[in-house]
Amino acid sequence: MLKMFTTQLTGLFKKIADNEEFSFEDGARLLAQAAAGDGSIYLFGVGEMKAVEFEALEGAEPLQSAKVLDLTAVSELTDADRVVLFARSSTDEDALQAAQMLQEKNIPFVAVSTIMSEGGLSEMADVHIELGLKKGLIPDDFGGRIGYPSSMAGLFAYYGLKFTIDEILAEYEI
Repeated sequence: MLKMFTTQLTGLFKKIADNEEFSFEDGARLLAQAAAGDGSIYLFGVGEMKAVEFEALEGAEPLQSAKVLDLTAVSELTDADRVVLFARSSTDEDALQAAQMLQEKNIPFVAVSTIMSEGGLSEMADVHIELGLKKGLIPDDFGGRIGYPSSMAGLFAYYGLKFTIDEILAEYEI
């Protein structure tokens, strides 16, 4: 089963990389504005997507200018700040609440999630990265599907953004 999961996970990562190439570029450009200026890049992960927050702040290669977004402090964000929201689905209530608060404050943001229906994060965000993970990756013995690696997909998207942000910032340092 692990071999099948590995194959399917590799396919998922390739699909995200291929289908979201321009969104990675656009999202990284938007986020790099904060890192290159006087702002910060705030991360907000819902549920298991909090793994991205930890990776960005505590990982071996932290994201420059990164902070965790505290929803009680959204009013303190400035127009120099940028936010990236990570949620399992584009209809997640906590992520939608955060997106609404950011829109009201006119703070540009990137959202990373699976589009489950029209509207939601994919239409609220300045840039949306589609994870395309609507069900588990491998079939079980009962006709269902298991192996729903949403945090792994979120981390993959995070690294896509981080690598591109780092490239953009490196161009300005020369």
